[in-house]
Amino acid sequence: MRIKENHTLRDQMSMISTTPRTSYTPKRERDPKKRVVVTGMGLVSVFGNDVNVFYDKLLHAQSGVSRIDRFDPSSLPVHFGAQIDTFTDEGDHIDEELGSHLDACWRYCLVAGMKAIEDANLGVEVLKTMDRSRIGVLLGSSMGGVTTFNKGADDLNDQEGMKKLPPFFIPYSSINMGSILLASHLNLSGPAYSINAACATSNFCLYSAANHIRRGEAEVMVVGGTDSGIHPSVIGGFSACRALSQRNGEPRRASRPWDKGRDGFVLGEGSAVLIMENLEHARRRGANIIAEYLGGAITCDAYHMTNPRPDGMGICSCILRGLENAGVSPEEVNYINAHASSTPAGDLVEVNAIKKVFKDTSQIKMNGTKSMIGHCLGAAGALEAIVTIKAITTGWLHPTINQDDLEPEVTIDTIPDVKRQHEVHVAISNSFGFGGQNSVVVFAPFKP
Repeated sequence: MRIKENHTLRDQMSMISTTPRTSYTPKRERDPKKRVVVTGMGLVSVFGNDVNVFYDKLLHAQSGVSRIDRFDPSSLPVHFGAQIDTFTDEGDHIDEELGSHLDACWRYCLVAGMKAIEDANLGVEVLKTMDRSRIGVLLGSSMGGVTTFNKGADDLNDQEGMKKLPPFFIPYSSINMGSILLASHLNLSGPAYSINAACATSNFCLYSAANHIRRGEAEVMVVGGTDSGIHPSVIGGFSACRALSQRNGEPRRASRPWDKGRDGFVLGEGSAVLIMENLEHARRRGANIIAEYLGGAITCDAYHMTNPRPDGMGICSCILRGLENAGVSPEEVNYINAHASSTPAGDLVEVNAIKKVFKDTSQIKMNGTKSMIGHCLGAAGALEAIVTIKAITTGWLHPTINQDDLEPEVTIDTIPDVKRQHEVHVAISNSFGFGGQNSVVVFAPFKP
């Protein structure tokens, strides 16, 4: 049901032009204190905890979707998801006593965060030599500690009630806990908080973290997202609003972006963390620079609780503002990691918005990571940022799988079934969330 507009909102909406702005002079940031580079990446995924292994699985078109065995899903409309079957490496990064109480999404987050820290050569001994008040943490989540919250609710309904409720019930359910736990573990006292923007959460975090750096409020930001939503309440809830695919007979073929037979997204889980820092700081400490974050943007459709605005103008505006913020022209972009969640409405709205912004799409390649790892909610944008950066650094784009009957409106090359070599000049990664929360981030190869 669409949210009713009051007179004030209608008046505001009438003032918004139906044609997004396109006139600006591209000018990339040159100040090394304001240029934002990526110097480390870490993740926990359905394909394990190694960034290179994760990307290799994607390049080889492997699906991480299977029947759920964490609990019996037979009473639910959906029986499958991209679940993390085995979570390893925990003992190396998380205190044993702490880990026994933590919700899975915070365990994933801590391991991904520590792997990113290590990848950036920011281990504990290195951090001791740095001003940790200039290092912040911004790790978002869409659902937070779902398992912890549901267990607490069950305990309250038990005969013993409050006696069984653990003291960490509220903290470990709260969405800000990932940032706080990692900041405390590493004694990082810069900006530390979390964002919830539904499925656009991670991109909101990346955009905000970069702005902290550009404003001089931090030199380094540990940024990303985490979610572990494969739980009966989440499966049931998304099923109730008809968002999930119900292809129980062929789960690996259920996530099918842009295919005529798509019937909803597939739930995934995991965490991804990137280390962002200003170029001057990265050079001063001799960091390995992986790629450059050029800019981004966030907008809101102000239209509906779950459906995207049909004309896609919120998305158009977001992409154009992101390009303007990045200082690049539409003609420079030749790779798009699309949101492409496999929903009947969302996939085509995104494609049509892209076609409005990029008048000539003949040189653009576009793929859908969710076709293989499902939709990881608050972690999706960070995982796809890593995918985008790996595309830049390797020169290989992963395929989009399960496209048997492509929608005729999709005239952009979606890299069906088989990986493709492609030199990425400028890439954008899109993430959109319930409530019309739109986000775009822009990356490019680092050039001194």
